[in-house]
Amino acid sequence: MREQELDELVNRVWVELLKQNPALDIRKEQAIADLAGGASELIHFPEQKRMGVEQPKNREALERAMARTPARIGIGRAGTRMKTQSYLQFRIDQAAAHDAVMKDISPAFLTKMGLPVLQTRSQDMQEYLMDLESGRKLCDESARWLEQHGDKQRDVQIVISDGLSTSAIEANIPDLLPSLQQGLALRNISSGKPVFVRRGRVWVQDHIASIVKCKVVISLIGERPGLATAESLSAYMIYQPNAQTVESDRTVISNIHRGGTPPIEAGAYLADLLAEILHCKASGVNYAKLRSR
Repeated sequence: MREQELDELVNRVWVELLKQNPALDIRKEQAIADLAGGASELIHFPEQKRMGVEQPKNREALERAMARTPARIGIGRAGTRMKTQSYLQFRIDQAAAHDAVMKDISPAFLTKMGLPVLQTRSQDMQEYLMDLESGRKLCDESARWLEQHGDKQRDVQIVISDGLSTSAIEANIPDLLPSLQQGLALRNISSGKPVFVRRGRVWVQDHIASIVKCKVVISLIGERPGLATAESLSAYMIYQPNAQTVESDRTVISNIHRGGTPPIEAGAYLADLLAEILHCKASGVNYAKLRSR
């Protein structure tokens, strides 16, 4: 969030709060100074949703509805507008979604996970967002590195990519990746060393598979963030992709995050699924047809 936007947000919040308590006016300058200086006393927004509707006609029904969806229902209103806390939470979620797309993955994270870093042909985020093809192939330098150093002829190659959410990678991969690798090892399924692809699209897995000659490639990629969560991850799997590969050839598991399928559980499930794909020698629609027989 830009500094000007932050100042405007702070001022709007104080106007709303002053309507409720004029005595707060004397603290405004100090509060703004604290925000600018990183004060230790921060406003805490609990993760558990709070009902904002005063005296609902059917409280139990509203509570059940709120528990079943991350949508912003039951937040109440102040006149024709949402309440201050709801508005602030909306802006926080909006900023988190923006940051998930635009920020770079932490170098410390990549070092900790021991992931080699490859690069697609996208030179920057602007090109990645505007030109889909630029994220579907490795750049020449990364392709040469993978040809020289990648593990060849393995059953599975794991590809990790920021996609549209670096937050999803940093939140889920530390638990998901070890769970997935352990599950593959227990099934005697060989796997190549995982690689991280910066600014990668799903189809970059086809290019990688053509270089390392694996049987199955799985891409763990950040999903497009929303206001419910910016940390959702998807897993795309395909058996021996080639020039004729289409989207229906891919098996997809999505909504991997702490509020959906937890990453540890997802890792174990993906290992089972990869074992079945290898057994059936098919993925996507063809795999589903074989399973239904």
